[in-house]
Amino acid sequence: MSRTVMEHRQAVLEQITPTPAVTFALEDAAGLVLAGDVTAPESLPRFDNSAMDGYAVRSADVAGASAESPVLLRVVADLAAGTDAAPEIGAGTAARIMTGAPVPPGADAIVPVEDTDHGTEQVEIRAAAPAGRHIRRVAEDVAVGDLVLRAGQELTPYRLAAVAAVGRPEVLVHRRPVVVVISTGSELVTPGVATRRGQIPDSNSYLLAAAARAAGAQVHRLGAVRDDAHALAEAMESAGFADLIVTSGGVSVGAYDVVKEVLARMAGMFFVPVAMQPGKPQGYGRLGDGTPLIALPGNPVSAFVSFEAFVRPAILALRGLTGPDLLRPTLLARVEAGWSSPAGREQHMPVTLVAGPDGVVVARPAAARGSGSHLVASLAAADGIAVVPAEVTEVRDGELVTAFRITA
Repeated sequence: MSRTVMEHRQAVLEQITPTPAVTFALEDAAGLVLAGDVTAPESLPRFDNSAMDGYAVRSADVAGASAESPVLLRVVADLAAGTDAAPEIGAGTAARIMTGAPVPPGADAIVPVEDTDHGTEQVEIRAAAPAGRHIRRVAEDVAVGDLVLRAGQELTPYRLAAVAAVGRPEVLVHRRPVVVVISTGSELVTPGVATRRGQIPDSNSYLLAAAARAAGAQVHRLGAVRDDAHALAEAMESAGFADLIVTSGGVSVGAYDVVKEVLARMAGMFFVPVAMQPGKPQGYGRLGDGTPLIALPGNPVSAFVSFEAFVRPAILALRGLTGPDLLRPTLLARVEAGWSSPAGREQHMPVTLVAGPDGVVVARPAAARGSGSHLVASLAAADGIAVVPAEVTEVRDGELVTAFRITA
């Protein structure tokens, strides 16, 4: 009996554990996933500081200030960001202050420079400033010990900035997973090599390697391996350093489906039908040394949609991501140029997704000639996948379909 896509994805993910946690310098950690929480060793801001270029004053001194009735104060200091000066602001005095500079003792408000005459020895204050105006208070962002980032979050540029802002020079992260890509088939030759009748250029290894790299893996592409049990065993032995091996081809019921022939004998490997189109034959499990392996069908579109459904989530799980972060966000798209879908199989149709005139996203099949699993050249037009439920056999113009983008 066939599994659903969701059931098979869960079975694949049960074979995956995140890569070991290592300490990385912050500058080298972009794109990695935290293996531990990040807390604040110091408060942020560390001291009360000015949110504006202007003048630090006592609010009581300027309570009645206006453009028509300005208040004149003596300027006793000039405070730039980074200064450690701490002049006392007494009655009738002010300090010129720049954004980010510490608020001096005695001052309890900042008057923006726009509300003054820009004076340097004495300044005309033309607007009142109540206590606390334009002052960033100590610990307003985070206090000592506060949680800044949780384990399992990817270190995007703005999250890196948060770690740096609280003074952490290093982070504990999951290292980037190593993925080995192998395509199988005696018909495959390297692109650019002359083909004879019956041969085709290997596109799968390039497709899967690039997709794995885009998912955040360090990739080794071994290229095409002929349909020979010994050659396949040698290729997999050479991939023993991998965190995940991904193969394409040889998983169906044909006489030369060598991947299934070799791996199905192993106790930790499983080959099952999945109720999806394209991509029904699937394999997964662990080799004898514990290395996870995902075996995909060989037709290029099948390999592509299978990667999105099963391999990409596995790579993200290896990186330390969990839950909803393993799947691409979905959207509803209005169908244009409808198509048929096989009964009893969840269809994953490569589509183009464009904004319609009313703002609703429009989905069109990427391949004008249908959804055949061999239509690799037409796949280049796709920037999304539409997911059609197994019980639907006809997708009509104007209907809404669930889809997700594959270009981000």
